[in-house]
Amino acid sequence: MRKFEIIRREKSRMDTIKWDNLGFGLYFSDYMFVSDYKDGKWDDGKIMPYGPMQIEPTNCTLHYGQSIFEGMKAFPNKQGNINLFRPYMNARRLNRSARRVCIPSFDEDTFVDAIKQLVKLDYDFIPKKPGTALYIRPVAFGISNFLGVHPSKDYRLMIMTSPVASYYPEGLNPVRILISTKYVRAVPGGTGSAKTAANYAASLLAGKEAKEQGFSQVLWLDGVNRTLVDEVGAMNIMFVINDELITPSLESGTILAGITRDSVLKIAFDHGLKVSERAITIDEVLEANKKGTLQECFGTGTAAVISPVGLLSYNNEEIVINDMKIGPIAQMFYDKITGIQYGELDDEYDWIITVEKD
Repeated sequence: MRKFEIIRREKSRMDTIKWDNLGFGLYFSDYMFVSDYKDGKWDDGKIMPYGPMQIEPTNCTLHYGQSIFEGMKAFPNKQGNINLFRPYMNARRLNRSARRVCIPSFDEDTFVDAIKQLVKLDYDFIPKKPGTALYIRPVAFGISNFLGVHPSKDYRLMIMTSPVASYYPEGLNPVRILISTKYVRAVPGGTGSAKTAANYAASLLAGKEAKEQGFSQVLWLDGVNRTLVDEVGAMNIMFVINDELITPSLESGTILAGITRDSVLKIAFDHGLKVSERAITIDEVLEANKKGTLQECFGTGTAAVISPVGLLSYNNEEIVINDMKIGPIAQMFYDKITGIQYGELDDEYDWIITVEKD
C-alpha cells in the first residue's frame, strides 16, 4: 500500500460525535486526504486534519458547478479490521463522472490506497452498532479563480470520512415516495449518469416539496415524456412484478450506475431470479398494482443499501406495496450484501478489500 505524507492533528474530534444519535453525514472524522492537480498532473497527495479551507470569491466551481463526488463505506469486521466494499468500482465511476465534466482522471490504485490509509487513521471513528458504518466521501472540483464559462485548469480531490447510521430515519422500514410530474432530474445527453453536484441541485426543490407532504424522496420520470421510470434521488429503483425483478436500463444515460444496483443484479442472477434491465413505464407499474402482480419495490444505494418502498404516490393516487412491509426479496438482498460487507458471510464475489487495523 502506498504511503502518503501525514500531517497529524493535535486534538481528536472524537468528543464532537454524538454516538447515540449519529444520523447521516452530520459528524466528521479526524483526517482527510487532499491531492491537487496543477501544471497538468496530480501531486502526490497528503493526509491532513479535517477542517475548513480557504477559497477565493472567484473560485470557478462556486460559479459554474464543476464538481463530482462519490459515496462509499468502511465496515468493521469480526477480526477487528476494516472492510471496504468494491472501492475500485467507485474509483472507475469517479473517473467516468470526471470525464463528463472535464475533470482530469485520478489514478485508481492511488485512490484506493488513499482510502485504505485514511480509514486506518480514522479507525476509532468506525461505529460498531449494527447498521452503522464509516461513510467515505470523495469529492473533486475546480479550484482555479476566474469568471468565464470554461473548464478549470487546476483541481482538488478530497476524501473525508463520517461515522453514520441509517440514511433514512425509517431504517429498513418501508419509505413513502412521491413520483414527480412537475420536475425532471435529467435528460438524454445530459449529466444524469454522472455523479455531479448539478444533478443534486436540480433535485432539491422537488425533494423539499415532497418532504413537506410527508414523503421521504422523489421518484423521477424521464425528462422527455415523463412516462419512463428513472431513479430516486438517492438510489436506483427496482420492482418485483410477477416474480420478475425489473430495474431501468442504464442505456438511457439518465441514471447513475449504482454499485449496490450492480451487486443486487449479480446476486439475483446467482439466485435464479428472472431479471430484466429495461425501460419500464409508470403506467406498467400502476397496471401491475391493479392486477395484484406488483409484489415489491425497493431502492438500492450505498447510503441505504436496500430501502423498501411501501407507498408510491402518483397524481394524488397512492399505491401501497406489500402492506407497507419489507418483502422477502428485498430482505434477502439486504441480508446478503450487509453480511458480506461486515464479514459475516463468505465473500464469494471478491468484493471486499480488507484493511488491517495495524
